[in-house]
Amino acid sequence: MAGSSVAGLLTEVDSLFTTQAERETNQEVIVHLSLDEISDFPNHPYKVRMDESMVELVDSVKLHGVIIPALVRPMPDGSYQMIAGHRRKFATELAGVQTLPCIVRKMTDDEAIIVMVGSNVQRVKLLPSERAFAYKMRLDAMKRQGYRADLTSANDLQKLIQGQTSRSSVAKEMGKSHETIRLYICLTNLIPELLDMADNAVLKEPDKLQIALRPAVELSYLTEIEQRHLLESMQVEDRTPSHAQAIKMREYSEKGKLTVEVIESIMQEEKPNQVEQFKMPKSRIEKFFAPGTPVQQMEDTIVKALEMYRKRQRDRAR
Repeated sequence: MAGSSVAGLLTEVDSLFTTQAERETNQEVIVHLSLDEISDFPNHPYKVRMDESMVELVDSVKLHGVIIPALVRPMPDGSYQMIAGHRRKFATELAGVQTLPCIVRKMTDDEAIIVMVGSNVQRVKLLPSERAFAYKMRLDAMKRQGYRADLTSANDLQKLIQGQTSRSSVAKEMGKSHETIRLYICLTNLIPELLDMADNAVLKEPDKLQIALRPAVELSYLTEIEQRHLLESMQVEDRTPSHAQAIKMREYSEKGKLTVEVIESIMQEEKPNQVEQFKMPKSRIEKFFAPGTPVQQMEDTIVKALEMYRKRQRDRAR
């Protein structure tokens, strides 16, 4: 497909919903569909969360209904597939409403992917995992439609001067730099547990580990087995590697020398401005806890036991 044709598909959310006259010209109409008739988009990269904004959306649906129609496409079996409006559908379910206003539009698989990604990617608070898989899905769709796919690493950035690439096209449409798109797509190679930690750098959920974007990207180059070994070390140390530590792990991995012992050695290196920690081999205390007890819970229990011990010593001294 020519670049101008693809560009026409890369619409923003406000341009997905045309005027009544335009819909009639394109034989598109707004219909109220049963929620049971609408399936979610396969591998939809955006998570529908029960957060504060969802509560507000549910209240709005109860009071005013769904103001902006969702966008769906007809499927061969007579059902419909959601393209844009997963959050509206979820809010409608929670509000106890049985139907959802929708624009029905015929689209190919790749056209649907491009519109689906573009309709959500400008949301204010997207998680790293959402951006990662959204960018990758859109890039893959554009590749299948004939765009060049030269860039696979940071060393290929100079190829931009040779002409437009699929990744630079995605970057332009998403309002992000080419390098930013590349970094996020790297995250799709993380195991789920590490990717959740990258998401928590945005969510900031208490008592859960966080990994910033840059170190997460470096860790994405480790093999799955190496990432699993690292995860175990992180759980024992109850901390994540710094950017410098992540770079060091990647370098050892590329040389085929990132063993469990090397991972543990790197993880035990003191970070700049790191608070001094008291360390004890897990083997010395794990017999006092049930198998699988989280490290943080062990630490909390030990601290409480020491507080009780100190109180008892004080009572005896009186």
